[in-house]
Amino acid sequence: MPRNVTVIQTTTSSSNVPMGSPGLLDRGYCRSYAAILKICQMLTLLIGFLCVRLTVFSILSVFCYFQVVTICFMIVIFIFYVINIFRFYRMLTCISWPLTELLHYAIGTILLLIASIVVAVNNYGRSSLIAGSVFGFIATFLCTLSMWLSHKVSFTAQSTGATL
Repeated sequence: MPRNVTVIQTTTSSSNVPMGSPGLLDRGYCRSYAAILKICQMLTLLIGFLCVRLTVFSILSVFCYFQVVTICFMIVIFIFYVINIFRFYRMLTCISWPLTELLHYAIGTILLLIASIVVAVNNYGRSSLIAGSVFGFIATFLCTLSMWLSHKVSFTAQSTGATL
């Protein structure tokens, strides 16, 4: 009795570029939703950081926490962007990159939400602090969206099309 088995090759890249494609950059990833979402996250985090940093009250510890969270989170998002754009995940196969991004977004989203709430509560009527907290909430929403996409990639069972 013959069995029809179909093999589907999967990659860790979110692009449509084959595994053996030449070139240093993953141009397919540059145009993907995940890359655009990372760029939007970095921009909103940078704007939120600058809004809080350029205010008179930025030396208070409440606002220092917001600044540390936004800058650290922005740097790590940039590192993940570089890892995906230059295909470094192929060299480090011992790490599950979608799971790593999922954990990063889960922890970072909670910290960013707390920092944005604290700045929103202690804004002293300053428009720059209000704008910083709004951009913090926007970045929190974008990070939640990325966390959902990472969860979808990490834990969704892929159909192999195999029949027995």
